Amino acid sequence: MKNFTSNLESELNSRLHFISLENHKNIVLAEMSMKECLEALKKLKRFILKYKFQSETEEIEFFKYIKPHFLSKVIYFNKVYNIEMKRPSGGEQIVGKYLRDELKKLKRYFNNNSDFYAYYRAQNTFMDYKYFVRGKLDMHLSIDTFVFESDPKFTTSHDFKVARIIANDMLEVYLKEELDRLKRTEPDEHKIFAPKVKLNWTDSKASLIELIYALYYKGSFNNGQADIKEIAKYFEVVFNTDLGDVYRSYLEIKNRNARTKFLSGLQNLLNDKMNESDA
Repeated sequence: MKNFTSNLESELNSRLHFISLENHKNIVLAEMSMKECLEALKKLKRFILKYKFQSETEEIEFFKYIKPHFLSKVIYFNKVYNIEMKRPSGGEQIVGKYLRDELKKLKRYFNNNSDFYAYYRAQNTFMDYKYFVRGKLDMHLSIDTFVFESDPKFTTSHDFKVARIIANDMLEVYLKEELDRLKRTEPDEHKIFAPKVKLNWTDSKASLIELIYALYYKGSFNNGQADIKEIAKYFEVVFNTDLGDVYRSYLEIKNRNARTKFLSGLQNLLNDKMNESDA
């Protein structure tokens, strides 16, 4: 079981990372990511419905740790998608209030499920046989209504709650980062030289990272003395974008079949345009 689930999660994480490289808009990223997560969850379900757990301990491990990691991603990206769909237009005051209200919803869920939060965070196990074994629904326990609509062969009373805790942790980080982005202002040195016309990078993140590394290896800045982080940060400020972990993205680019897809495309396009002007 562990080999299958580990491989499935690794494949999913790789696909999610590629999606994050190719998309800037949160709403598009969330929608595409959610589809990938749902597909992975379906594969996981098909496997488990045919699989016979070797012991109750193995069943608990699956529903307490493994399934929630997949399900939490579905919940998280669905929440992000809905938040972005309903995000109001306006400045920091309007959008900030909206995002802070979403954070309050997370706090309410925590307050309503504080006992289970404490149980899970403390890594307790004495109730696992009820929480994470199928067919052990106890009406005296706090159970999400979602459970009653789910396939009993693939659901326990509390695996959804664990997934929700993980998703809420990720969502809290997301919301706080969005709030920080709202408040963020460019340093004074960038404002002094800021052009009147703003240019936003609207191609993929992977394309910009590919370009940055090409310029870095060419030694195009400061006689080759600028490091990759400095160059990436400068491009982020100038082109109003967030590149995330540039080095990790570079490793992903190296593993692509077409490593220099963007640069090769630029070269071909420029040659075509030059040939057209010569004609």
